[in-house]
Amino acid sequence: MAEELSYILITPYTIMKSRTGGVIARLLSRADIELVSAQMIAPTRELAQAYAEGLRETVKKRAPRAAELFHDYVLSAFSPSGGRRHRVMMLLFKGENACSKLFSIAGDIQRDPSAEFDTITGETIRDTYADLVFDETGKVKYFEPAVLTPPSSECAIERLKLFADFAEKEPNLVENMKYENPDAIERTLVIIKPENWRYPSSKPGNIIDMFSRTGLRIIGCKVHRMSVAQALEFYGPVKDALRSKLAPKIAEKAKSTLEAEFDFQMSDEVLTPLRESVGTAFADDQFASIVEFMSGRRPDECPEDELDAPGLVKCMPLVYEGVNAVKRIRDVLGPTDPTKAPGGTIRREFGSDVMVNTAHASDSTENAKREMGILDIQANNLAPVIREYLKSL
Repeated sequence: MAEELSYILITPYTIMKSRTGGVIARLLSRADIELVSAQMIAPTRELAQAYAEGLRETVKKRAPRAAELFHDYVLSAFSPSGGRRHRVMMLLFKGENACSKLFSIAGDIQRDPSAEFDTITGETIRDTYADLVFDETGKVKYFEPAVLTPPSSECAIERLKLFADFAEKEPNLVENMKYENPDAIERTLVIIKPENWRYPSSKPGNIIDMFSRTGLRIIGCKVHRMSVAQALEFYGPVKDALRSKLAPKIAEKAKSTLEAEFDFQMSDEVLTPLRESVGTAFADDQFASIVEFMSGRRPDECPEDELDAPGLVKCMPLVYEGVNAVKRIRDVLGPTDPTKAPGGTIRREFGSDVMVNTAHASDSTENAKREMGILDIQANNLAPVIREYLKSL
């Protein structure tokens, strides 16, 4: 069966309630399809209206009574209010039967108003996060679907072009957040590292869920494959730090090993050449391993004309915004070495060692700007992925 491209929209209310990570964890752990793109969008009223009308026609085919409910919800929740647009996270998944798999994980919203609460199992995303409340007459009193996803490939195709047209004209970072004291607001970069994407797992979602404790807002995200050139520039400052830290230690160890092997004492004068040769070579090899870990290729094995090519492994950069954002994110993340991280931090929970340590977070607002520039944070592949898929049809 041919691969399908489908989408999940995480609603503004779900995002506001910091349930984004929980939703993503469900999606990634239960669907054997690939997350190929993600973007935070801020719909205009025109987009909300166009999507609401299309959604009404889609829902009418299988649940006529719910069609107006969905239409009115999208028009209200997705349209700007209070002078600003609201955030919606769009996730693109690709694979066999992608539409039916996502729809099954999301769950249906139809429920008998007379049903007992214990009939809700919590199996689907909507069982856990959605609300459908009736009054005593059976009329809908409150409705929050948590996520929206098309039930079929035909429905997905109808809507994908709408979102591609919108996304390619919009910045990747949502710029219209309102704060009482804008001068106190910081932006910081988080990268959910490649080890979290090697097999279907709830880890990326659980990591985002733990970051939600900061109370900061996600204003941008994307699925990215870091090139070797990007990894070299991104981690460039680490190279000299590794040489300073590791080369003297390796020199000392090399001297001790040689003395034990040949049973004679060596002068400390040999430490300088050992540091400059063996020590520096070892530190540079560790740096190359970091580049390989983040891009999938060692820089010394990558042809020059392929340095800028997309990497072989996937990561997810996210941009958080709020007061004291850098420190709040790093406090929840924990120190570089997971074995030294305090309980309750992300690296203590999910990290293995100083390299396989789950996530990266900028250590200053200046570095956040530098790192976002290297990753070209305003670029997003959501619209191109949709365009390529629609063209293939």
